[in-house]
Amino acid sequence: MLVIPAIDLKQGQCVRLKQGRMDDDTVFSDKPVEVAGQWRDEGARRLHLVDLDGAFAGKPANADVIHAICSAYPELPVQIGGGIRNIDTAKAYIEAGVSWVIIGTQAVKTPEFVAELCKACPGHVIVGLDAKEGMVATEGWAEVSNVSAVSLAKQFEDTGVSAIVYTDISRDGMMQGVNVEQTAALADAINIPVIASGGVTNQSDIDALVEKSASGISGAIVGRAIYEGTLDLASAQRLADKALKG
Repeated sequence: MLVIPAIDLKQGQCVRLKQGRMDDDTVFSDKPVEVAGQWRDEGARRLHLVDLDGAFAGKPANADVIHAICSAYPELPVQIGGGIRNIDTAKAYIEAGVSWVIIGTQAVKTPEFVAELCKACPGHVIVGLDAKEGMVATEGWAEVSNVSAVSLAKQFEDTGVSAIVYTDISRDGMMQGVNVEQTAALADAINIPVIASGGVTNQSDIDALVEKSASGISGAIVGRAIYEGTLDLASAQRLADKALKG
């Protein structure tokens, strides 16, 4: 199971939000390219980037920073979400070195777009399902839909989606622990690998997800915990590797 550092971008800075609220952010660095290098040096095998401004604007707003990270560390796979609403935007990111584009709002509003994108960019598409009480949220988490995460995820099983990033937005950035049960239930219900997101606080959260990895949990996105030091990235990845081997 991969432990995947998150770099959330707002106005070119590396920040963390609480429950997706743009007005409740903590700035951790104004040099996100250097932050990416730090996580690479600590053993990250993938980065999770989020264009927060883009998620609300509906189009990329921090593309220059994202391109700079890909250029600086071409050996490090990157997945990017936020503001990707058409095939041209997705292709531009992939051409710039991004490994996977994450489709959130469009996946809820126009599920057929995901199938089209998978055909246009095979092997490069991840769906991001951000949920509150099991219901999917869109528009940078500003709106909660009447669609359940499980029912929506099932629609993508035969489209070629590489993974589902599942975020419990009630826990994201709150340091209250990851929703292991709901994440595992989603992973059990579908045949697409699931990446857990939201609420990872310490090593016990990683251990709990590793225990459920057989259900299809392939990764855990970590944010505030590694920035505030309640989780050590290198140690977490090492222990996850050891647990799965032994």
